[in-house]
Amino acid sequence: MIPAPNPAALPAQSLVLIPLLRADLEAAHYSVATLSGLWGPEADAALRRNQRVPALRALATLRGRLGRDEPSATLAQLFVLGLPVTYGALSMALPSLGAAGAVALGLVALVGDHDEHRDEHRGEHGDEHRDEHRDDDNAADLLDNGSADENALLRPLVELRPYSFVDAHGAGSWWIASDLGELVLGHALGESHVLGVGGASLTLSGLLLPNPVDTALDLGTGCGIQALHASRHARRVVATDISERALELAALNAALNGVTTIEFRLGSLFEPVAGERFDHIISNPPFVITPRAEGVPSYEYRDGGLVGDALVESVVRGAAAHLTPTGVAQLLGNWEYRAGQDAFDRLADWLTPAAASVDPNQFDGDFAEKTPGKPSSAPAEGESPSNSSGSAPALDAWIIEREVQSPEFYAETWIRDGGTRPGTADFDRLYDAWLDDFAARGVTQVGFGYLLLRRPDTARPAAVPRLRRLERLHGGLGHNPDGIGSHLAACLAAHDWHAALTDDDLVYATLTVASDVTEERHFWPGQEDPTLLTLHQGSGFGRSVSLDTALAALVGACDGELAVGAIAGALAELLEVSERDLTAELLPRVRELVDDGFLLPPELLA
Repeated sequence: MIPAPNPAALPAQSLVLIPLLRADLEAAHYSVATLSGLWGPEADAALRRNQRVPALRALATLRGRLGRDEPSATLAQLFVLGLPVTYGALSMALPSLGAAGAVALGLVALVGDHDEHRDEHRGEHGDEHRDEHRDDDNAADLLDNGSADENALLRPLVELRPYSFVDAHGAGSWWIASDLGELVLGHALGESHVLGVGGASLTLSGLLLPNPVDTALDLGTGCGIQALHASRHARRVVATDISERALELAALNAALNGVTTIEFRLGSLFEPVAGERFDHIISNPPFVITPRAEGVPSYEYRDGGLVGDALVESVVRGAAAHLTPTGVAQLLGNWEYRAGQDAFDRLADWLTPAAASVDPNQFDGDFAEKTPGKPSSAPAEGESPSNSSGSAPALDAWIIEREVQSPEFYAETWIRDGGTRPGTADFDRLYDAWLDDFAARGVTQVGFGYLLLRRPDTARPAAVPRLRRLERLHGGLGHNPDGIGSHLAACLAAHDWHAALTDDDLVYATLTVASDVTEERHFWPGQEDPTLLTLHQGSGFGRSVSLDTALAALVGACDGELAVGAIAGALAELLEVSERDLTAELLPRVRELVDDGFLLPPELLA
């Protein structure tokens, strides 16, 4: 069976079997590179489009050439392509664990009429992961000292994929178990589906600040991928989720990858960590805006059970009470543009936790655990469902909107995500429900982006400006091989450095042009002077900034030796303008270039 949520209390059998599974996966070289080698880049691309035929053909060709089953190919067929393998082939692929051990861990089950009949109904009831009705007699046969037929077919109960990454701490790889996807199930996902590593997971993990911290919180951990990433820079991690199944899989993934610093807790939003504070809060919350209407599926991994964007608001408002001074929260989110109101005005309001803004009538309780005898976790009148108490300071914030979608496109995207196909009656019914829901609130667009929140330092002087940055960056990112988190951390440090300096102090600072910055000049034919000057950033957000002659000259002279004021003075003399006026004009632009990582303060070069 799959481990209990707390790895410290894993069943004795699992404590023995999981290391055997890890050893077998290592011996089989079950990695991202191996899978790509088995079927090639074109089949890889096809799998990302949910098409497995090219990969199957490649495995068949390999099997024919070798005349045998390669262990990595067997594992790939079973756990990635989701197709049955024989008991004998799996025993060869997992020689230490054995096929019987894989059954005991809840990774596979015997193919049979009973199983197939159950699968037809799994998605409908949202129980594609539950095996309460497993054919125990068949499972017992497999465990009976190898008495099972070597040709008996075993089917996967989970996806088990290799995952590789590069972050500020170097390259790494894990194996990640999650629930079977739509390709394997052959129908829409169940509402309690536990998602593996998807696009949003990759986005958030790439955003994480790599700074070492004592404690981190992964709010809504799912399969545990963000908690695993957090364990690389945090001494201790707490991972929470409302789904027992998610915690079971997350605990399995932590144990399988030898990570022992994560504690798993069951509960809604901040309830499991009431009264606790963390240096780093990470959340890929169920931010999808889904109609709270009868007949509309609500998926635990993406739908938070609140109306509109109230779930993201709840996480933002609740974060302040659970952050240590200078602690940072990072999350992804959607937000609504409503008729006559810019979404950024609403986002700015969320940053003041003391203001209650979520209408309790919006909360239907779906995001909270329904435990018999336990009081409802719907907020009392006038309260936000953030599950936090007490006053907290307004947060520093850097919010970056990456894209906006029309209500129509948004609805189509997420209806398809749940496995309902266009052109069907169900699709049209859900489409109507989505558009009715948006119309009821006057929603004109939906934004998506990154939220970085920080609890102010109690020792910060009142005169130092707050970080309150809300911007729209809808273009592509720069080149960030180890993720953009390091860039975000550097920009925060640079902001804090210059925000603490008055203009009279800043003129004595020496700055250096970042190594990824290039300058582009455009000339009219025959002209000596450029008509357009632009700075381009190669990494980070790949920003481009237009320059005038004076700012271009100042940037070009920032070599880490000359002070900003000295450069401005020399330019004023050359341009025959007032040094005081030119310096006053240039300093705000210098601060912006420092904020964006074009110019680096000496502290970041040490």
